[in-house]
Amino acid sequence: MGKVDTMKCPIQNPFPIPHEWYQPGDFIIGGIASQICYTFYEEFFKVHPSENMFELPHMMTKFYQHVLALAFAVEEVNENPKILPNITLGFHIYDSYFDAKMTYRTTLDLLFKSHRFILNYKCDTQKNLIAIIGGLSYDTSFHMADTISLYKIPQLTYGSFPTEEDSDTSRIPSFYRTVPNEAHQYMGIINLLKYFGWTWVGLFVVDDESGQNFLQTMEPLLSQNGMCSAFTQSLPKLPRFDMWNELCDSLSSHYTDLTDDKANTIIIYGESMATIWLTANVILRDPENVNRSSLRKVWIITTQVDFILLGIQRTWDLDLFQGAICFTIHSNTIIGFKEFLQSIKMDGRDGDGFLKDFWEQAFDCTFPNPSVLVDISEQCTGEENLESLPDPIFERRMTGHSYSIYNAVHVVAHALHDIYLTRSRHRTRRGYKMFKLQELQAWQLHPFLGDISFNNSAGESMTFTAKREMEGGFDIMNMVTFPNRSFLRIKAGQVDDNAHEGKKFIIHEDMIMWHKGFNQVTPISLCNEHCLPGYQKKRKEGEKFCCYDCAACPEGKISNQNDIDDCFRCPEDQYPNKNKNGCISKTLNFISNEEPLGISLASIVLFFSIVTTLVFSTFVKHKDTPIVKANNRDLTYTLLISLLFCFLSSFLFLGKPGIATCLLRQTTFGMIFSVAVSCILAKTVTVVVVFMATKPGSNIKKWVGKRLAYSIVLSSCLIQANICTLWLATTPPYPDLDMHSVTTEIIVQCNEGSVAMFYCVLGYMGILAIASFIVAFAARKLPDSFNEAKFITFSMLLFCSVWLSFVPTYLSTKGKYMVAVEIFSILTSSAGLLGCIFAPKCYIILLRPQLNSREQLIRKRM
Repeated sequence: MGKVDTMKCPIQNPFPIPHEWYQPGDFIIGGIASQICYTFYEEFFKVHPSENMFELPHMMTKFYQHVLALAFAVEEVNENPKILPNITLGFHIYDSYFDAKMTYRTTLDLLFKSHRFILNYKCDTQKNLIAIIGGLSYDTSFHMADTISLYKIPQLTYGSFPTEEDSDTSRIPSFYRTVPNEAHQYMGIINLLKYFGWTWVGLFVVDDESGQNFLQTMEPLLSQNGMCSAFTQSLPKLPRFDMWNELCDSLSSHYTDLTDDKANTIIIYGESMATIWLTANVILRDPENVNRSSLRKVWIITTQVDFILLGIQRTWDLDLFQGAICFTIHSNTIIGFKEFLQSIKMDGRDGDGFLKDFWEQAFDCTFPNPSVLVDISEQCTGEENLESLPDPIFERRMTGHSYSIYNAVHVVAHALHDIYLTRSRHRTRRGYKMFKLQELQAWQLHPFLGDISFNNSAGESMTFTAKREMEGGFDIMNMVTFPNRSFLRIKAGQVDDNAHEGKKFIIHEDMIMWHKGFNQVTPISLCNEHCLPGYQKKRKEGEKFCCYDCAACPEGKISNQNDIDDCFRCPEDQYPNKNKNGCISKTLNFISNEEPLGISLASIVLFFSIVTTLVFSTFVKHKDTPIVKANNRDLTYTLLISLLFCFLSSFLFLGKPGIATCLLRQTTFGMIFSVAVSCILAKTVTVVVVFMATKPGSNIKKWVGKRLAYSIVLSSCLIQANICTLWLATTPPYPDLDMHSVTTEIIVQCNEGSVAMFYCVLGYMGILAIASFIVAFAARKLPDSFNEAKFITFSMLLFCSVWLSFVPTYLSTKGKYMVAVEIFSILTSSAGLLGCIFAPKCYIILLRPQLNSREQLIRKRM
């Protein structure tokens, strides 16, 4: 297969003889470098008269580095005495022209090394082909595999491919990838979008099978992670210039989407023609740079895409892609590669069929040809310096794809070395002659390739996974452009699915330089503004879910983040603030001894307790006086002591409820009041019985005496005690927290356990009070100087009024005010009993002692 010396080919022969680079050696590594040459409509990039208006082919000078990387790796292996000593590797490199027909042709050329293509017949058998490296693109690699897999020859690809579920590589045992699984790149893109909060994203995808696979994988991932595609545009793989009107319409649609101010983030998936078309589209639409400077975007560029300028484009700048975030195959600095590139000279590479065309197109010159007259200023001297070329023409830093090619060569070399050592030792032990690699069949290399493990010259481990993919990840690079059309990629993160949790995705935002239009502020790419905390998203009819309105959170709910789908309730111990964007801790609601209400109630309790004690002391001091002796002095003492305890029982309702106070509150209150009311009942019954016993012929004289009074008190209290005991034994009160009755407070309360039992205690006490009132009311006009019945009537009327009004008031209040109502009822009813019954007697004892005499008693009775 020969080389071409000119880039021009007849129009009737659209497939020229491939470019080739042959390097002899004991064993051959074949390479198909796809995408080096393309077919273009010349008027699109360069304007000059042309009879046929076509020029075939046009070289992608930047990808010449892929060829040099393979040659450099082979030379490095040959110069290393530790790998395959006394054995020289050689290589054949062909160009596929990114065309299926040429790919099949060059693949057959690698297999049979004959331009006659006689299938199943091998010529030149002295040098058996061991492995093939290629290609860069998805379809080129699979076109190659169609033929290579039949012969089980190892094929090591250096481009990115769809995930295993979307491809057939898992069924091709001879297919190896020197790059990580592309699924890691997909998740890296998703994590990048999530990190910056970009949910409205444009997609430019190459119009081929790989692009369709990308869309089928990426669009569900976007949706699952709360993101949407603002638009999806297809980029032509190779343009059809016979359909110029359709192409112009497509470019116009592209430009319209580029001017969408909401979609500031755009993902580009495809191959390197993408940047060519996008750059041409923008510049040709706005050649005077009137509106172009305001076209600011964040480009997320996948590994297949590189930055290339061709023809007249070499004068264009790359400002459009300033700040782009690129996913690239992980690479590292290889010692000696830069010096290798610097050594490239026109006369220094025998057999390199790419060099002359690369030189002419890279430096935009022509080597002298006697048959063609050209301007001397356009002639190549061969002394041009590669350092002067801008990066879109030729990059001097090793790219990720070149690094993969370099590693692929070393993988093959180490596998050959391992099999050579293994079989040579085996033959030596058996006394046979030394093993020669020419005896090896290509399929016998697979077990050694699958188990390969070594460190390359950069110190990185080279190992295949069980899926025959190279372990590792992708680098996230930030692109910084310069006025001289060069650019610099700065590593700003990485994606590595094999890393520890938390380090599978790393991004250093502070290292990223954004497009100058963003003023170094993190860009926003949203369909609409964020819904701020306190609001929730409300879907717009007919729009994608990324486009929504914002509605305030309903009552009782909050949102504390941007773009919440649904507001949520605060924890039980918190409540929403005014703006509904946060929760405030509820305050504990109980009558504290330190707050004004608690202090006031405690003071009142102490006051009445002291008054009761003074009254009791007064009665004890004057115990022998007629007014104290009247109506059973012991009952009087018992009543005063019970009233004292009634006042003091209020302290059980003050302070934070505990287990003990909850158990004692209502039962103590019920028992003490039952004693007090039963004493009053006993007093009134005694008055009635005594009066009836004085009537002539009365048969109830036997009931007169203290036994009746004591029996009434004991029996009445015993019934209440039984009720309280039953309550405590079955459903006792306990401390409880009421989170819901009051929005801003937690009511610390005593849960009564059984409301029915509480009202039984209260109801029984009411029965005693009503009975006392009825008896007292009936005895109020009996003749007696010290008749208490009329005072008891008033006291019971007040007592019943207080507790009848207590029930609705108690039920209508919440929290500490409910407790305050009960304390007030206790104090009021107790004070009413104390005042109505004992105030008149104290008045006589202390202020009118002359009335407190037997004579006065007898006179009044008469």
